[in-house]
Amino acid sequence: MIKIEYETQRLSLRFFLLMLVLFFLQTAFGLLIAAQQVDPTLLAGILNFNVARAEHTNLAVFWVLSGFIATILFAGPLLSKRELAAPWLIKFLFYALIAVVIWNIFTQALAEEGIAGWWMGQPMLQEGLEYLEAGRIADIVILIGFAILCYVVLRTFPPLSQWNEIHWGLGLGVLALTLVWVFGLFFVQRLDLQEYFRWYVVHYWVEGVWEVIHISLVGFLLVLMFKADVKAVGYAVFWGISLVWLSGLLGNAHHYFWIGTPEFWQFWGSLFSALEPLPLIFCFWHIYLDAHQDGKPVANMPAFSFLLGSVVLEQVGAGILGFTMTFALTNVWSHGTWITASHAHLALFGTFGMLGLAAAYYVIPVMRGIESFDQRAGKLAFWLVFTGMLGMAFAFAIGGTIQVFVYRTLGLDWFGGDVRPAMQFTKILVPVFGAIFAVGVCLLVFDLLTLGYRRNPISNVPVGFAKLATSGNRWGRWL
Repeated sequence: MIKIEYETQRLSLRFFLLMLVLFFLQTAFGLLIAAQQVDPTLLAGILNFNVARAEHTNLAVFWVLSGFIATILFAGPLLSKRELAAPWLIKFLFYALIAVVIWNIFTQALAEEGIAGWWMGQPMLQEGLEYLEAGRIADIVILIGFAILCYVVLRTFPPLSQWNEIHWGLGLGVLALTLVWVFGLFFVQRLDLQEYFRWYVVHYWVEGVWEVIHISLVGFLLVLMFKADVKAVGYAVFWGISLVWLSGLLGNAHHYFWIGTPEFWQFWGSLFSALEPLPLIFCFWHIYLDAHQDGKPVANMPAFSFLLGSVVLEQVGAGILGFTMTFALTNVWSHGTWITASHAHLALFGTFGMLGLAAAYYVIPVMRGIESFDQRAGKLAFWLVFTGMLGMAFAFAIGGTIQVFVYRTLGLDWFGGDVRPAMQFTKILVPVFGAIFAVGVCLLVFDLLTLGYRRNPISNVPVGFAKLATSGNRWGRWL
């Protein structure tokens, strides 16, 4: 277990803890909308399904971003051999993130009243675009937050001549994270053009920018956890990022199939979308090689489990499911069905969420000065969330297949009552597996929040608060 080398690394701890709180809230909203699928009258008129679903989706984005920021802040000083630049800006970023989350939760309720807060031709309070529901005021605060992260990372990193592939990956990642967001900062009246730019943000974030940050952080964690060779990992990071951008930039066209854009996008979108699983295979294979290079047992099994789970679900959810559903000839059947939800849950949680949880299981014990800890709760939590997520994805996939048959083969009414009896079994499966997932989340959040505050059965010595807060800095203490 490494020690804290730079005091500003402790700034990452609160972002990890915030990530866990937001993850818990997002899971709660997920259980609610799963129950509303079974009984549509549940909380109708109080917290409608469309609003609860928007909260669920937005909280997913926020807790994943919080995990990314936390891991980058922990990695930055180690990559740069110096303290983080402008720590006061990082503290401001933490409170700004909380403010945006609270603002976003409360302004989503305006959707039920049809209030967007139009002013100067822009929806200031709530704009209702999927994944980008936040209004323009929150958008500007988010842009400032990304700019702060970008500034801190680039100021902390050494001169360009000293950058390795991980520096380049994170540097380009945080810069693109900021720039791509600009495409979501304006309103276009034409729906097809608005969707065109919306997918600039959503797709280039997830299948471009986030993937670049993900591959870079996976490589960095491999170096820390297994003392893997930096040059070998850098080689994998370079080719992973290259393949992500070579396939992902034009692969965005699979979002252009049915929004009124030219037909040639169907060929190019299908072709480059088919290439997108390649870097995911590369990432998975490299983790396997690095984890087995020394033949020693894994010291931190929860961290490794979530790291490996990240690339496994990335391969299955983003790779295989994404590969099969984004050809134009198959997408014409699956588009707008639960098959998309199956892909989205495995890809978003599996790829990016599990990475943040892996980093948390590695970093939090380091922050709290724990040499060894009881890993049973972490390993059990992993299998619960892994099983729960696979079960939900299976239920979504089967439900989507039923939708394809009822709507597109039999040609029955999309909004009629024909599909509900056919899908009812899968609609029950979702909250069942969601409950398994939620138990894992509760166990995981409890384990990480209280790590070091409970009696350690390995050493049988209780860890006190005073011992944990050795830095004298309240940012290293309990949230």
